[in-house]
Amino acid sequence: PKTNTTNLNDHPPTSTMKFSLVALSGVSTAAAFSASSFTGSNSLNVPKSTSSLDMRYKVAVVGGGPAGACAAEIFAQEKGIDTFLFERKLDNAKPCGGAIPLCMVGEFDIPESVVDRKVRRMNLVSPTGVEVDIGETLKADEYIGMTRREILDSYLRDRAFEYGAECVNGLVTSIDIPADHKVSESKYTINYQKYEAGANVGTPSTMEVDMIIGADGANSRVAKAMDAGEYNFAIAFQERIKIPDEKMTFYEEMAEMYVGDDVSPDFYGWVFPKYDHVGVGTGTVVNRPAIKQYQKAIRDRAGDKIAGGKIIKVEAHPIPEHYRPRRVQGRIALVGDAAGYVTKCSGEGIYFAAKSGRMAAEEIVAIMDHGKKLPTQTDIEETYLKKYDKAYGPTYAVLDILQKVFYRNNGAREAFVELCASKYVQQVTFDSYLYKRVQGNNPLDDLKLLGETIGCLIKGYAKAKPDQEFSNPVESQKRI
Repeated sequence: PKTNTTNLNDHPPTSTMKFSLVALSGVSTAAAFSASSFTGSNSLNVPKSTSSLDMRYKVAVVGGGPAGACAAEIFAQEKGIDTFLFERKLDNAKPCGGAIPLCMVGEFDIPESVVDRKVRRMNLVSPTGVEVDIGETLKADEYIGMTRREILDSYLRDRAFEYGAECVNGLVTSIDIPADHKVSESKYTINYQKYEAGANVGTPSTMEVDMIIGADGANSRVAKAMDAGEYNFAIAFQERIKIPDEKMTFYEEMAEMYVGDDVSPDFYGWVFPKYDHVGVGTGTVVNRPAIKQYQKAIRDRAGDKIAGGKIIKVEAHPIPEHYRPRRVQGRIALVGDAAGYVTKCSGEGIYFAAKSGRMAAEEIVAIMDHGKKLPTQTDIEETYLKKYDKAYGPTYAVLDILQKVFYRNNGAREAFVELCASKYVQQVTFDSYLYKRVQGNNPLDDLKLLGETIGCLIKGYAKAKPDQEFSNPVESQKRI
């Protein structure tokens, strides 16, 4: 395969915190700010190898989603590194909206065969049923890609395997971490169940490795083993529904987003088109026990558009709400959902998973100097973490603010939908989402938008019904 030539410094510039980004990123996506809170040793007190032929370092990438696959692809191209990609379910269909930005299609060489639909319109529906159709500002060649995770993930994994990563069909159960791993080259021992093709029962196995990339999702066992700390989480619930062909025509290039406390008290419900069906789902952090109630509501809100459809798959999965307290410990680094790289407000995670996996691997490979030495914790924090936080931290912060402002109650949700009718809001929203950067901010338009936002909030609060009250004091304190 063609070798990727990724520029290590090719990361988007930090955008200014203009109000327009807050008002705009609503349908968009981006990332959260949190500095690493753990400092490691500056050097490893061991002798260097006398020859590059003496040793080939082993890197284990745990998790075969976009984060793990993109990390494994980079490591596998290094001659001095043996790369092992662990994944239990090679046909896994993770519950996920499946949307990817246009920049990911080009940056990660995603072929059109992986993209089920090219969405060019988004229908936003307010709590009172007001609909706003957005997408007029998109150019003819711009779109949001809709994918099925089983197709996307498999493509990215296979590419890593073609570059030389070794597939380990196994479930990691625990990791033995030497007490001196931050100041030595002591190896990590991965304990896992190895599965042969078609087998339902695994064989206990172990593997010693020099470096671990934890890309194993929100319930990361790597994170638990390295004492990365806990985070709050949402539950995402999705049903794949096969609807009649004539109804599917409506969703040819259209996705829908519904807001209201009936579908989620702190997020949104969606209808996203797939290859031959739609994904209908919702999510919540603050009232997870009621997720099925919210799922029924989003089906009801979609109404006749999905009437007569057959549910072909039901999916549910936790989604992190913020960074892990510690993303690097010794020679173990977290990426993707395991690290907490999912945005507030929009819930985007695929691009940031792939980007963090690739970025972490690129920085570690550069430190290792073609497999000549191992990185220290400080090395990884000063490169991978610093660069990732600088590139995407402000966006996470802005989307966090946006969610707190516009998803807090039905009045704010009404205002959010009305604001999205603005062409200026749509333009900056799509620029932010499709390219992970903000373009064309106009100070006069920003000032005008501030006034419009205040007006929309006043009107929204006046017309919206109060949110239903709920209480779950035990569940709300749960962390993973």
